Amino acid sequence: MKTVYEFSVKDRKGKDVSLKEYANEVLLIVNTATQCGFTPQYDELEKLYEKYHSQGFVILDFPCNQFGKQAPGTDEKIHEFCKLNFGTEFPRFKKIKVNGPDADPLFKFLQEQKGFAVGRRGARLAEGQRRRRRDRGQEPGRERRTERERRGRVLRALRQRADRREAADEGRGLHGAEGQHGRDAEGGNAAEA
Repeated sequence: MKTVYEFSVKDRKGKDVSLKEYANEVLLIVNTATQCGFTPQYDELEKLYEKYHSQGFVILDFPCNQFGKQAPGTDEKIHEFCKLNFGTEFPRFKKIKVNGPDADPLFKFLQEQKGFAVGRRGARLAEGQRRRRRDRGQEPGRERRTERERRGRVLRALRQRADRREAADEGRGLHGAEGQHGRDAEGGNAAEA
């Protein structure tokens, strides 16, 4: 069976790095972005790294620009940003893709693993992302449903308004075309005519 240690990745300068170098370490492999709502997690990641690194814990950081272009810049610029703003010391690798046909083989492997989990928080985040995509109409086939749903809501609201007017007119004893608006042809109240 294949393990993560059988993969090679590129460091931020483009040099091949075998993950066998980390065979005796506990790894946390993350894909990150420097301009997203989760960027402050670098603080927490660095605290984890500082606390447990001496016990064999390593974080492997793989920046990814695939999600809303939230990791722009060169690999060196990303590294400088993380060092300057968050004081990160853990290894950072070359920017990669983590999804789709061009995904890095390591991340394809990780996603294929049975039991690969993002935890409850990650599952909630993923569900929230799916909901936001659906609400923005980015779900496949959603555009047609969204337009139909909107039209249906508008029609229901118009029917309810017409029903309320009709009931109000009947309550005032108004009938026919002039009763629809509560005014007669001369503009006076139909009930007075």
